[in-house]
Amino acid sequence: MHKKITLALVGFIGLALCGAVGAADMHTQVIASTCMTCHGPGGKSQGKIPSLAGLHKDSFVKLMTEFRAGTRAASIMKRHANGYTEAEIEAMGAYFASLK
Repeated sequence: MHKKITLALVGFIGLALCGAVGAADMHTQVIASTCMTCHGPGGKSQGKIPSLAGLHKDSFVKLMTEFRAGTRAASIMKRHANGYTEAEIEAMGAYFASLK
């Protein structure tokens, strides 16, 4: 009896953790999609604005940190960068690096 309850709890906790990871991934994709308005579908720019797809995570984080600090000139990116947490910037960096 205890073994069945333990297995059921382990299964439930595993599903809950998978859901949490899935929710975090979904959150990252939603906030990253706002970047695609200017940086192109899938992060692939169609014009003068730089593409984000395939950009190394560390490069993305560095750029966003510079925009946030005001040490990198930009018309709108400072406002965008200030709207994200460090964790969100890290997650978006990993997301854009994964796009090809």
